[in-house]
Amino acid sequence: MLRTKEKRNKASALSPEEQKSVIGDQLNFAGAEAYRRLRANLDFSFSDRKDCRIIGVTSSLRGEGKSTTSINLAYTIAQTGKKVLLIDGDMRLPTVAKMVELQPSPGLSNLLVGASTENDVIQKQTKLGGSLHVVTAGDIPPNPSELLGSEQMLRVLQRFSEDYQYIVVDLPPVGAVADALVMAKRVDGMVVVVRQNYCARQDLANTMQQLQLSNVKILGLVMSRATIETKGYRKYKKYGGNYRYGDNKSAKRANSDE
Repeated sequence: MLRTKEKRNKASALSPEEQKSVIGDQLNFAGAEAYRRLRANLDFSFSDRKDCRIIGVTSSLRGEGKSTTSINLAYTIAQTGKKVLLIDGDMRLPTVAKMVELQPSPGLSNLLVGASTENDVIQKQTKLGGSLHVVTAGDIPPNPSELLGSEQMLRVLQRFSEDYQYIVVDLPPVGAVADALVMAKRVDGMVVVVRQNYCARQDLANTMQQLQLSNVKILGLVMSRATIETKGYRKYKKYGGNYRYGDNKSAKRANSDE
């Protein structure tokens, strides 16, 4: 059984070459257009807001494409000339730094414990262009949920909100750990990523219920790896997601398509 799960997890992940082909200006026309529509829908959702908008991105299971969605959403918004900050809030299995080719540390965890300053952790990435800045997850801490729910996290977001028009936070899957729910009161809304033929209906239903109980504004659902033939969100098959976390070594070994 364990081998079967490992094979499934490995098969579900994108190779480094494939990851590069689905972010930023490497996206094909259909993918880029989909993110522009998402950007437009978010603009309408916050049409009455002039201050910084903080958007969380999560999923039900590991491997649904939430990190890819976070990166592309932040990149697409930055293309309009807005100042955008992308934060890797997944301090258990961070992937943003690798995907956009930045130093993984220092990052969010280091900032929250007072080991680094804001200037230390904000990186100006050049891979995607535009006015997009990134804060990576940093060193993997023993208490991610506590850090995300801390008063220091609130102060960090308030401080960043003074300099940016949008903040996009990549968060762990709701079905794996409580981190995204802890952040519910810190964000203005949540985008939920659903991978076609991967997430079971019940898993998605549980995720939506937990988010609603957390009183977070659900901005919408994004279907990843969708085919043109797919209509709606009707077909899902059960696929066991394995969201491992713990020490640095296990996190580094993980090969995921977050």
